[in-house]
Amino acid sequence: MGQKVNPIGYRLAVNRDWRSRWYASPQDFPAFLHGDIAIRRYVKDKLRQAAVSRVGIERAWNSIRVTIITARPGVVIGRKGSEIERMTDDIGRMSGGKSVKIDIQEIKTPELDAQLVAENVALQLERRISFRRAMKKTIQSSMDFGAIGIKIRCAGRLGGAEISRSESFREGKIPLHTLRAPIDYGFFEAHTMYGIIGVKVWLWKPADAPQVQRPERHERGDRPDRGDRQSHAPQAAH
Repeated sequence: MGQKVNPIGYRLAVNRDWRSRWYASPQDFPAFLHGDIAIRRYVKDKLRQAAVSRVGIERAWNSIRVTIITARPGVVIGRKGSEIERMTDDIGRMSGGKSVKIDIQEIKTPELDAQLVAENVALQLERRISFRRAMKKTIQSSMDFGAIGIKIRCAGRLGGAEISRSESFREGKIPLHTLRAPIDYGFFEAHTMYGIIGVKVWLWKPADAPQVQRPERHERGDRPDRGDRQSHAPQAAH
């Protein structure tokens, strides 16, 4: 009981890919790992208003490719690409002078991205909106955009209560143990005046739904009659 597994890590190499793609020797692995953490923290802090969902990092011999997946690419690029150039220089200095290339991928529907949905709910909680209203409104918005299922869970001092608790709402299908259902997962913290409230989101996008072949059904005229079924039944021996 209570042993939860991250839905993304549970589906790695099945229908999910790693966010850091590189190979390193045991001597270089700690430096690369902490470098990735520093790059992601820098991008998140630098682009707080850009709705950044994920940051993918690929490493080659002497180069780093950073892929920023965001719902507002214009904010990331900046005026005449000024933000990109500044971030390229900063990440290059952080990684020890390696050549850095930054790619940008746009998210067409942020209502169907679990990380952005979690950040949206957390932002509403920081604005002192009722947690029930924020969760139900967000769920309805995602379902209107075609989500197959969504579940939101908030934990902390909800509504300023003295004792912390957790509340969750769900709608649609969220099969957590079905590996062929690529459930998207997002987590974010809302820093309120009462303390930190954690927001978790599980979401099943419509584009990721597996195509299941349903068995063909006979037309009404093609169904065998009851008399035909009885005629094929084996007769009892006398």
